[in-house]
Amino acid sequence: MMTLQPVRPGTPTAESVVRRYLAEVASRWYGRPATRSEIDQTILDEPYDDLCGDTGVFVVATDDGAPVACAGARFLDGTAELTKVFTEPSRRGQGLGGRMLRAVEDHCRAAGMTAVRLDTRAELSEACALYERNGYVQVEPFNDDPYSDRWYAKSLRR
Repeated sequence: MMTLQPVRPGTPTAESVVRRYLAEVASRWYGRPATRSEIDQTILDEPYDDLCGDTGVFVVATDDGAPVACAGARFLDGTAELTKVFTEPSRRGQGLGGRMLRAVEDHCRAAGMTAVRLDTRAELSEACALYERNGYVQVEPFNDDPYSDRWYAKSLRR
């Protein structure tokens, strides 16, 4: 049974799926498997503990209790910033990524956000395709993140 629900960052469920996400992203960046210490450092460099309550949301998909996908958003002055979007490789191509985006977008709307934006890398081609299929359009850079080379946004107004 698949469920999608907000989870508090730092819980075992959240940590499990975020570590797998970071392992994949870091491994692609380094061109080799990321080490445990590199993943630990990335968690310190890119905290997600604010993705709850008034400052954000962190949604996890579980299948029979096992986390298989996640997506979060940080609430910033009417615009949400999408982060930590990940689906287990074995679950890709089944529509789960789109379901995760819609779930996070619904939470963003409920929190009064009028748009969602994100930064990513072209190398993460599956993610770029997911965003584009779900109505995100490329925009000018809105930050100077050295790991990013693509920026997207989507209006949440209906």
